[in-house]
Amino acid sequence: MKNLRRLVFLNLLLALFVSTPALSAFADPPGRAVRLQYISGAVSIQPGGVNDWVEGVVNRPLTTSDRVWTDKEARAELHLGSAALRMNAETSLTLTNVSDDVVQIELDQGTLNLHIRHLFGGETYEIDTPNQAFTILKAGDYRFDVDPNADTTSVAVFRGEGEANGQGPGVKIKSGHQATFTGGTSMQYQMASVPGFDGFDDWCRVRDDREDHARSYQYVSADVVGADELDEYGTWRTVGEYGPVWVPTVAPGWAPYHYGHWVWVEPWGWTWVDDAPWGFAPSHYGRWVYTGGYWAWAPGPVVVARPVYAPALVAWVGGPHFGVSLSFGGGGGVGWFPLGWGEPYVPSYAVSRTYFQQVNVSNTHITNITNVTNNYYVTNNNTTVVNNNISNIRYANQNVRGAVTAVPTRTMTNAEPVAKSAVAVRRARSSRLRSPRQLQSHPPEPACWARMRTRARPGLPRKSARVRWCRTWRRRRSPFRSKPSRKF
Repeated sequence: MKNLRRLVFLNLLLALFVSTPALSAFADPPGRAVRLQYISGAVSIQPGGVNDWVEGVVNRPLTTSDRVWTDKEARAELHLGSAALRMNAETSLTLTNVSDDVVQIELDQGTLNLHIRHLFGGETYEIDTPNQAFTILKAGDYRFDVDPNADTTSVAVFRGEGEANGQGPGVKIKSGHQATFTGGTSMQYQMASVPGFDGFDDWCRVRDDREDHARSYQYVSADVVGADELDEYGTWRTVGEYGPVWVPTVAPGWAPYHYGHWVWVEPWGWTWVDDAPWGFAPSHYGRWVYTGGYWAWAPGPVVVARPVYAPALVAWVGGPHFGVSLSFGGGGGVGWFPLGWGEPYVPSYAVSRTYFQQVNVSNTHITNITNVTNNYYVTNNNTTVVNNNISNIRYANQNVRGAVTAVPTRTMTNAEPVAKSAVAVRRARSSRLRSPRQLQSHPPEPACWARMRTRARPGLPRKSARVRWCRTWRRRRSPFRSKPSRKF
């Protein structure tokens, strides 16, 4: 009898082990990420699954399970395209769930303003506090104030409508009203008119007005995250087959994906964080073209309701002999250049056929997506793999002067500024092109980077905590061999 039980137990373990990869192979990543769009003062983030806090930087993509903390006299803005979340000082929130249809936020303390320009059919926004769970029913403007010490949550609906739920009957809150909840999740509340605006509300209104009237939305989908930043930093032109393109105001010799750094973000993997305040949209949507002696960003179709976010729209350069003639030093090197007009993006992470098509057609002009899919996407035993045909692509930006950026491997793994250690590469030979899967399914291992340890209340960084930058690199490996053990 004992042997039979052991056999059944082992069979169950085997079934779980076998089925998990098969299921995960079809679990597409979300089609959107949250952008850390604005920072004032000390703002920290805690990536999901990591015990340490790190210093927040503008353009850092955030996703499910990530946490954000604003210190005393600090503010932050998170952006999702059709919605903006703005945090006042000493506010702690967790992105409980960020998917294509659901945005769920846990607000532990402080003040949060939520501005939703458009609510898609079937889309849900939920703000959870210690006293209630509030579901947004209409696009509009909402404010949440949580005082965990007083056991209170105030929900103000300036415009819109929503419903709060807990242990008792649900409470609908309509435009112009505010409900204050006490007594845990008992749903004890008092209803009143919304209070007058304070300084935080005024700041939020200015930010809303700036975003709602951005001229760039004439040329891009309203759900391209970060598109509202483009107005101040460049101009729009119409160029031949590309149509409307955006030309940044940059110094001579500038190139895309050159000024910034790499971080590891699950489930996408290596993700580009651009230094420029306008750098989010052109790094994660559309394509870059070199025309008339300058770089221009060509967005995807304007009619697309929600373009699919990508971690970095680049082609990789590498291989066992890459960098032999370059001054990389120990550890080897890795290089990349921006994808051009109509060129397919081949994800390094496992995706479905539908995702492969959508991440491409929503971000550039592709004449026949079926042919592209057949050439560069195949499946084998329920595991997504990439066809070797990627080496046959004739990349438009491959031989543009300055387009290829190459750095020592440690620059990528340590999240160091790319521009400081980039080495000159005249051109990227097609024979040395690596498919993203060849590079990124076995990428460099990220070393520890800026971390902020927590010793005060669980989940909240101490106000006096200092940022400690860790630049150690104990194991120097080939960029095509090891995989990071945690996300950054």
